[in-house]
Order: sequence, then structure tokens, then C-alpha cells
Amino acid sequence: MADAALRLTSLAQELLGAPLPVRVRAWDGSESGPPGAPVLVVKHRRALRRLLWKPGELGLARAWVAGELDIEGDLYEALDLMAGLIWERGDGTGERVHPVRDPKLRAAARGLLRLAGPWPPPPPPPEEVRGRAGTRHSKRRDKAAISHHYDVGNDFYALVLGPSMVYSCAYWEDGGTLEDAQRDKLDLVCRKLALKEGDRLLDVGCGWGSMAIHAAREYGARVTGVTLSVEQAAFARKRIAEEGLTDRIEIRVQDYRDVRDGPYDAISSIGMAEHVGAVRYREYADDLYALLRPGGRLLNHQIARRPEKDESAYHVDEFIDAYVFPDGELAPLGRTLATLEEAGFEARDVEALREHYALTLRRWVANLEADWPGAVRMTSPGRARVWRLYMAASALSFEHNKIGVNQILAVRPEEDGASRLPLRARAWTADAGA
Repeated sequence: MADAALRLTSLAQELLGAPLPVRVRAWDGSESGPPGAPVLVVKHRRALRRLLWKPGELGLARAWVAGELDIEGDLYEALDLMAGLIWERGDGTGERVHPVRDPKLRAAARGLLRLAGPWPPPPPPPEEVRGRAGTRHSKRRDKAAISHHYDVGNDFYALVLGPSMVYSCAYWEDGGTLEDAQRDKLDLVCRKLALKEGDRLLDVGCGWGSMAIHAAREYGARVTGVTLSVEQAAFARKRIAEEGLTDRIEIRVQDYRDVRDGPYDAISSIGMAEHVGAVRYREYADDLYALLRPGGRLLNHQIARRPEKDESAYHVDEFIDAYVFPDGELAPLGRTLATLEEAGFEARDVEALREHYALTLRRWVANLEADWPGAVRMTSPGRARVWRLYMAASALSFEHNKIGVNQILAVRPEEDGASRLPLRARAWTADAGA
């Protein structure tokens, strides 16, 4: 098969209605496409079979995770250029068009089928989530989903996240380091919650204990942290012991729905609510409201998607759902605010940190790429490739305003309706000298 790259780019142009914006190098060593552009390396014809079997994002993701596709050049530039390269394309009427159902494209699809080689398609890479048991967002299924993502290995997370071990959006200042930005984010949360000596703080989805440690060490809070990840809990307890804070912090492997020892003075939920799901979000809001004392504060730090014109047509991202966050769901900011208010909370402040998350993700990708052999050794080649793709693509989504991230400060009002908050908004930033 001579010059497979030229045949592939020609067929892709017929199917997509436009030239490929990247250069292609095929499995036979041939190249085709614009000089100087990032190179999409198609290492094996199996990649085409995956695309034919699962047109769109999931087929591309499977080929990437399996190592059958690669990028030479700037990964971010390549992802930007290929963002529209999906097989299901709009026809201008709002309908979706599949190439093999469009008579004008059938010939090109048959040509691609010949180029792809013999069937059947290969099985999905082992990192893909399959055979999910139980009701969506039941406690059992949520625990399995959290384990898939977070029990990858503490050493791997330390490589990616750095010494801070904080797996959420940092709070950046020009010229700062990742560690500085993560410390500043934790401190911002503590100030918004107005933590003081002796306050009881519940940290929902406590991760590796960074928020709990900061709140106890810097503000004298008594902290209960809950996580569904056994590996996270073990790591957090070790850190807490090394800090000499075991008398102030308790880490539990526990579902937030099973916490019954309120009331708490404050609750932090940082990067956890994305796992709750739309069908459970009111329950989440009700549970946190019940766990707070009157006058207590909630800081909800959560990724948000943009609202759809037709919300019933919203579909979960196939790659993210299959390889990264099983059963994870993003909600528009307005829906989150409305649900918190329906539960009885008064929303007092919303701060958008979208650009901050893009910066954070780019730093995590740089950490991963700086010790790629170590990342592969700690997990697997496929898992490391999943993380590189999802973090780089997510950085672009934040930069292009496809998704955002927000901190919502809410209060459970006192019985007389008082919030006991400062008259001037955002006193916490003024206190920090911002």
C-alpha cells in the first residue's frame, strides 16, 4: 500500500468537506498535508477501524489511548486545529449527518474502509470503563467511579500535581509557582468561609488532605474530611501525622450522604460536586444544608458547562465518561445556584476562575511530560496518554470559554434571616491585601 497518507488525507477531505488542517504521517512512512503544521501520526491501520466502528470522539480517543495515533509538534495547536474533526457533522439544518448514510459520501467511506484493513475492529483499550453495575449515582456505583479515577496511584498524582497535592483549580498571580497558586486557593477558601480557631469544618471530597491541613494548621479549625478513595485517605492520614495534626483532623472513607455528625460551622466542597450528578444534586444540597449550623457557610467550587439551547439534547462527553470521570456530569452555573437556593441556602458571592484553571492544567501537563517515563512506569502507557489528552483538551476548553469553574459562597441563614456577613462584599480579598 503505497502513499497511504495521501490516500487518507484525500478521503478525509471528501468526508469532511475541507482539507485536514494537520499534516499526516501514515504507517507506511508516507506524509501528506500542510508543511509546518503539527503532524498526526497514524501508526497503524487499526486506528481507522476504530473510527469506522465508533465515528467521532470515542473512536479517536480509543486510537489515541491505544497508541495508534500520536501528535508530533505542539499538542495544544494540534488539538485546536482538529477540534472540528468529527464524523457526525451538522448539515446546516440542525440535524446530524453520518457519512455512510449520506449518498454523496458513501464512496469516500468505502475507500476509507478499504484503507482501514480487515475487520473486526479491535477491542477498546483496557483503561476504558465497561460493565458499570448498579443505578447511576448510587453509593456503590459512585464508589467504583471514584476508585477508577483516583486510585490510579498516589505516586502518579504526586508527579502530576506537584508537592501541593491539590487536584483542583489553583488561584494564580503573575509570576507565581503552582505551589504558590494552590496555597493561595486554599487560603482563599478558608477566608471566604471565615474560619477561626475551633470551628468545625467538613471537607467533602477531601482528596489527599491539603485543604484539611491548611485549615487546621493556619486557622485552627477542627476538620473532618471525607473521600471515597482508599488510596487518598491513606495518603492524607500519613501527611496529617507528619504535620502533627492528628488531634485536629479526621479523615474518613465515607460517602457524604452518610455523614451524620453535624452541625458544622463551615463546609468546603472543592472539585467534588461534578461527581454528584443531576439526579442527586438536590439531595447533595439538602444534605449539606442540614449539616450546617444556622449562619454556617458553604464554599462550593465546581466546574460548569455552558447551557444548551435545548437542555434535553445535552450529551455527556464520550471520552471523559469512558476514560476519565465515569458518570461525571457538568451543570450550568445557573442551575447549580438555583438548586442551592431551593435547598434553603442564600448565595452571597460567585467568583469565576476560568482562566485560572487553564493555567493550572497547562502546568499539570508540563509536569506529566517532564517525567513521561516515570508516569508510564507508575500507571500504564494507556493511562498516561489518557491524562495527557484530557488535561490538554480541558485547558483549551477553559481558554475558549467552553466550560468554566466557579466558587459559590452560600450561607444557611439564621432563624431571623440574618447572614452575619460583612456589609461590604468580598471582605476576604481586602483582608488579603488584594
